Amino acid sequence: MPAASAGLLRFFEEETPGIKLRPEAVMIMVVSLIAASIFILYTFKP
Repeated sequence: MPAASAGLLRFFEEETPGIKLRPEAVMIMVVSLIAASIFILYTFKP
């Protein structure tokens, strides 16, 4: 296969092992972590 990308590595062709998560799942986890942190801070504030 000729080098058509001028020597740049195309990462979408690389298959790496690991956990595959959809972006929506990551956003839901982040928002729920923030909400839980706020709830805990308001519950246990002095």
